[in-house]
Amino acid sequence: MGLQLESKCVKCRRLNTKLFLKGEKCFTPKCPLEKRKWFPRVSARRMSQYARQLREKQKLRLKYGIVETQFRRYYEKAEKTGGVTGEELLRILERRLDNVVWRLGWALSRRQARQLIVHGHFKVNGRKTKSPSYLVREKDVIEVKDKSKDLIKQNINLSSSRQTPEWLEVDNETLKAVVLRMPQKEELDQEIDASLIVEYYSRR
Repeated sequence: MGLQLESKCVKCRRLNTKLFLKGEKCFTPKCPLEKRKWFPRVSARRMSQYARQLREKQKLRLKYGIVETQFRRYYEKAEKTGGVTGEELLRILERRLDNVVWRLGWALSRRQARQLIVHGHFKVNGRKTKSPSYLVREKDVIEVKDKSKDLIKQNINLSSSRQTPEWLEVDNETLKAVVLRMPQKEELDQEIDASLIVEYYSRR
């Protein structure tokens, strides 16, 4: 995502939502958003409709750790699916390999998942995959390389409180996972109002 000088927790407080940028800390009472209900540098004046649209887009983009150019490409891809654009956008983001690795509990954050993938710790359908943006498909098999299993098991022990979504099946003994199906509407991020993102790009 480029050089990030700003605190991750400040981003969460400004947008008043958990972006899960600090790994397991975000799931504990130590999360600054839990301890401090205020968030910095937000104007007291009433937000315009455009500001709400931009805010929602930034929340989703930062949550998945995607630069603007790539995020726009995902939006255009979602538009072409023929389904509900906002829902399809969320589904595409959920299918990213870095997000799937995080959902499985094999990484403490999406950022760490990206690093692990780039360093070649995972295979998809028997082939080493170094692209965090790889979009998984139904029946894809994701597994951890033998030399990396000790590292991933350490992460599993630290993320034991996190539940694996029902569209994924994981065996933490063999460190293999299968994509059972694509995530359904109710399994997508319910904190994001995707219709505002659609409105944001429709006016441009």
